[in-house]
Amino acid sequence: MSRASLDKDPHEVAAMFDGVASGYDRANSFMTFGFDRRWRTTTARVLDARRGEKVLDLAAGTGVSTQEYARGGAWCLAADFSLGMLRAGRHRRVPMVAADALNLPFADNSFDAATISLGIRNFVDTKAALTEIARVVRPGGRLVVCEVSTPTFAPIRFLYRKFILRVLTWVGRRSSTNPEAYAYLAESMLTWPAQREFGEIIASAGWQDVEWLNLTFGVVAIHRATKPSVDSDS
Repeated sequence: MSRASLDKDPHEVAAMFDGVASGYDRANSFMTFGFDRRWRTTTARVLDARRGEKVLDLAAGTGVSTQEYARGGAWCLAADFSLGMLRAGRHRRVPMVAADALNLPFADNSFDAATISLGIRNFVDTKAALTEIARVVRPGGRLVVCEVSTPTFAPIRFLYRKFILRVLTWVGRRSSTNPEAYAYLAESMLTWPAQREFGEIIASAGWQDVEWLNLTFGVVAIHRATKPSVDSDS
């Protein structure tokens, strides 16, 4: 299938990303006008992965974000349900595993932190995925999610909704072998919840101390949270 529908059937989404894997990183930079690099750098700073820590990078694609997060010496694992994306990133020196965010193949409390960059909006059930991620992160561990959001400045918000997404779709058509996949990605950006609404979803999945940082006028936001140190029923 060339394009996933907005009901986010996992098989359709995986097939879509398999189809664009070879040129995804290049097209992503085109679509974001190079801002993706800045967003990754800021996400890495917020994550603050340190030597000796274990970090799970979900929806990691080709591992470009995982490689960035590992620079400080942490052990970072790239996980994605698209085998095509993982194969396209085999040249990066990071461990990789095929995994579904709703059913992670890891034991409880396995990681010090988990992170997702521009991928959580493709999960079929956001809250269920965040709950599953909390299971594999140790008590007191961190969650950092970088995702598209809602611009806070009204003129920017108007331009974003009316024109910029059309431009991104056009760029995707010019730079990708599967342009319909990028039309889906642009549409999924419009349906994603705003900063506070997404923060409430994170909190409802069992995370605490939820906060966010707007980047590029709120076009993208980084949400940070922690797993409670003690279970609420203890």
